[in-house]
Amino acid sequence: MECFVIALGTTVRTVVPTVTEQKWRGLDVKGFDKQNSCASGPARFSPLMLKSSEAATCSSKLKSYFLPSLAIQVSAKQSKCISGLCNQRGLVLVTTSFASVPDQLIKAREDIRELIKMTCCNPILVRLGWHDAGTYDKNIEQWPKRGGANGSLHYNIELKHTANAGLDNALRLLEPIKEKYPNITWADLFQLASATAIEEAGGPKIPMRYGRVDITQPEECPPEGNLPDAGPPSPADHLRQVFYRMGFSDKEIVVLSGAHTLGRSRPERSGWGKPETKYTKSGPGKPGGKSWTVQWLTFDNFYFKDIKQKKDDDLLVLPTDAVLFEDPGFQVHAEKYAEDQDAFFKDYADAHAKLSDLGAKFNPPEGFTIDEPSKQLAPEKFIAAKYSSDETPKKELSESMKEKIRAEYMLVGGSPDQALKSNYFFNIILAIGVLAIVTSWFVKF
Repeated sequence: MECFVIALGTTVRTVVPTVTEQKWRGLDVKGFDKQNSCASGPARFSPLMLKSSEAATCSSKLKSYFLPSLAIQVSAKQSKCISGLCNQRGLVLVTTSFASVPDQLIKAREDIRELIKMTCCNPILVRLGWHDAGTYDKNIEQWPKRGGANGSLHYNIELKHTANAGLDNALRLLEPIKEKYPNITWADLFQLASATAIEEAGGPKIPMRYGRVDITQPEECPPEGNLPDAGPPSPADHLRQVFYRMGFSDKEIVVLSGAHTLGRSRPERSGWGKPETKYTKSGPGKPGGKSWTVQWLTFDNFYFKDIKQKKDDDLLVLPTDAVLFEDPGFQVHAEKYAEDQDAFFKDYADAHAKLSDLGAKFNPPEGFTIDEPSKQLAPEKFIAAKYSSDETPKKELSESMKEKIRAEYMLVGGSPDQALKSNYFFNIILAIGVLAIVTSWFVKF
């Protein structure tokens, strides 16, 4: 099975003026099955706002735009049949293949959410996505030699790398989902699970895109040694060496380190931490390990707060954690995130999305999203009667309307909830005086 985007829209009106949106919507899968007997089974529709690079080019040439497209999972035979039907109706058909089927990604995300609720596996899913992408080398152009988010971590040869100890458990959690949704790539599944784990733990919404292509053989896995080490001789130099190689800045190094607000370190895997602490001895999940924060399944900025204070022996502080408040280039950002969680969330979402794209080869080349476009609310129209008429029930002003009224009042020196500035009365007296002088001048002449 392949997945295509069928982009049929208002551009076709340039060619055939009689074509309408209704005519486009009339091309449904049931119609293919019943009228033409060329579909071996019902194709699946997923309402998404998707445009292929071909569609964008076509749109530009015809100086028009496309209606919302539909992602349709079809076979090669069905695609040929659909193309013929479109030609008969005078419609323009633009197709592009997808590495992962969008509809399956959406369903897989729901399964991942349920998995997280049952197993509290947020931390290990985040780590899985990070370690698949974190092998990237910006100095190598060729894919897949450059490493990055290419699904290589599902091969045993890479799972056995020292830095990946324990990630076989994460892979086992995702294998049933991969079997259920076979038209998703491992690369997309790893990054989908990682982003979903952050969001389900209370973290920011990650602006993700999908369509990553998998490598096809274990020989294409990256060499060992590209991931960060927890206790290098020079922590600051080591972090910069690893993350600069991937194209990150000092700010991004610090904000990505903040993901350690989730999870624990187990000495049998990493050599760091304790067998258990008062925060981990009862789970949830398998008990044990040493966490960076008290609430180690909640995504917040306490990682920075706790590292800065270093007051609790039952909380983990690795050399690569402590250096964030010791190195001047890192410290300015760590101090900011310790004080401002909103800033941390905003910068983390951007850095995580960047990490998830590293080294990836996308199909289609621009990738695609599975999130609904955000809706812009129309500004509220002010009708004075709604708020002042005796006959009309009083209505509470919205915050946007209050801000508008405040702005208008401020232009004359005050606001609805502040006393007017003293110079406001002087301005009135001055205006009356000027008006009197002008009036007397007109009377004389």
